[in-house]
Amino acid sequence: MRTRTKITFLGTAGGRITTFRLVRRSGGFLIEKNGFLAHVDPGPGAFVYLKEKGIDYRNINLLIISHLHLDHTADANTLIEACSDGGRNKNLTLFCPRSVVEGSSRIIFPYLKNRLKVVGFIEEGKELLCNGFSVLGVMKHTHHGAETYGLLLAGEILYVSCARFEERMLEVYPKGKRVMILNTTFYSRRSAIDHLSVEEAKDLIRECKPSLAVITHFSMEMHEKVPEKVAEALSDELGIRVIAARDGMELTI
Repeated sequence: MRTRTKITFLGTAGGRITTFRLVRRSGGFLIEKNGFLAHVDPGPGAFVYLKEKGIDYRNINLLIISHLHLDHTADANTLIEACSDGGRNKNLTLFCPRSVVEGSSRIIFPYLKNRLKVVGFIEEGKELLCNGFSVLGVMKHTHHGAETYGLLLAGEILYVSCARFEERMLEVYPKGKRVMILNTTFYSRRSAIDHLSVEEAKDLIRECKPSLAVITHFSMEMHEKVPEKVAEALSDELGIRVIAARDGMELTI
């Protein structure tokens, strides 16, 4: 019998306007599986929204960061402090690109590294494990110069993080997973901006054939197009269930 997995979307904003004018919430998403808690891309507001969901920070086992941009990491330092109970315990593991914790653009405060149980660096083709929960770096993305990765989480959740579309994605991304989460920032293609559009997300869903696809990380353009209507149109065209994430949405698979 398959174990049930719960995914909570703390927010669905992507881009400057929807995120930093608080048109939509941000904060990434939380995965709960067999009592194990993994938080992915803790952007602005994650600390507060987790509390609203009744999550005890000290029970979070793993923090996963796809890349260092602020809309994916703004609350990372706060959560390290909270999850470690101010340094009283070291139960939290961090999996992230090396650039998140090292180099001139690092975003994790150096002193907080001592609060962490383990720091693991994501690389393309490399699998990391935390208490049996796997994080596979599927592909290194092109995304405005930031070291960014698409990820396979717990062997069943395919996360297409921020990226410029590349044909190689159609070959590299695994097929037939239970859930595929796609950061679908724009409705129309933007040649000068390294984010996926609806057409590009459609190509990926068609090729990867997940049981369920979830679009999220919406720009103002997507917000105005009404993501639920976009998802419905994709479902009708592809014959694959596609839904739009909503702020605070809880999904059990």
